[in-house]
Amino acid sequence: QVQLAESGGGLVPAGGSLRLSCTHSGRTFSVYIMAWFRQAPGREREFVASVSRSGFDTSYADSVKGRSTISRDNAKNTVYLQMHNLKPEDTAVYYCAAKDAVFLRTTPSEYEYWGQGTQVTVSS
Repeated sequence: QVQLAESGGGLVPAGGSLRLSCTHSGRTFSVYIMAWFRQAPGREREFVASVSRSGFDTSYADSVKGRSTISRDNAKNTVYLQMHNLKPEDTAVYYCAAKDAVFLRTTPSEYEYWGQGTQVTVSS
């Protein structure tokens, strides 16, 4: 059974930075593509970023491109999301997700495993 645990959320001022972490336990971490999604109140869960098994390939939503970096450390079974120049519209619960696949995916329904989420609040 795969378990994911996010950390690193909090309250930050607009323009600030934050690094989210997601630790994976269970099956071998390196067989999974990993992704971050977010969900704001009253809105659907949306894709933020994804990273390939090796960490070499990444994909970003337009809303965060240029302000965020997804990375992974397979030795530590951890995926990260570094966010800069945060905006109030980035406020949401951020979830990490895993899928045993080769190619990157951006649709929530395609991911098999989810963490509990971590709250990110950006004040204006």
